[in-house]
Amino acid sequence: MCGRFRLARSKQILEEHFGAEMEGAWEPRYNVAPAQPVVAVRQHATEPRRWAAALRWGLVPSWASDPSVGYKMINARAETVAERPAFGEALLRRRCLIAADGFYEWKKQGRAKLPYCFTLADGGVFAFAGLWDRWRSPEGQTVESCTILTTAANELVAPVHERMPVILPPDAYELWLDPGMQRAEAVREMLRPFAGPMRAYEVSTRVNAVQNDDAACAEPVERRPAGLPLFD
Repeated sequence: MCGRFRLARSKQILEEHFGAEMEGAWEPRYNVAPAQPVVAVRQHATEPRRWAAALRWGLVPSWASDPSVGYKMINARAETVAERPAFGEALLRRRCLIAADGFYEWKKQGRAKLPYCFTLADGGVFAFAGLWDRWRSPEGQTVESCTILTTAANELVAPVHERMPVILPPDAYELWLDPGMQRAEAVREMLRPFAGPMRAYEVSTRVNAVQNDDAACAEPVERRPAGLPLFD
């Protein structure tokens, strides 16, 4: 699962990395939580152009009766996404990239849960595989929202959590965003545990509280006794 992540890069860096024009402003975030805005990159349906915009995290299907359903749809499992009514059509027609530069998972240690941050080895920006949808209320309110796809954990994440978000390498962005790619099996082939170099480190429990959103949430802490490393 992925329930909290970080995107502490400027608008300019995001536009350069994704080759996309970004609508509105973006302030660095260190503790992004469900129902909050996230940066989603989409491909124009008829033009060779990408754009990035803030979408609500937690997918609200167009047919939903109430937008609160989004709280239950922050993630979609790669193994079953094509069969789920809320996600099946979006997998074929409404894929997006969700920008991040780190994500958090919690490891059970006795009665405690210790938070860890996972990043690329070089600390750079990356993309979660995402799906999006547009919901309209009877009064005309529009909500654009998204979900993050998850898969089995790779070797680095597995000691902390059994699942991880799907991270797409840059050479997969074009195919993932391609509106002409509507073959479910071909798309699902891309939903694998990330195989590139990554880094993991323990962070402060400050990240546990949604209201905390500053650089201290992502700073490394040393808490475990010497000689008992979690990661070799």
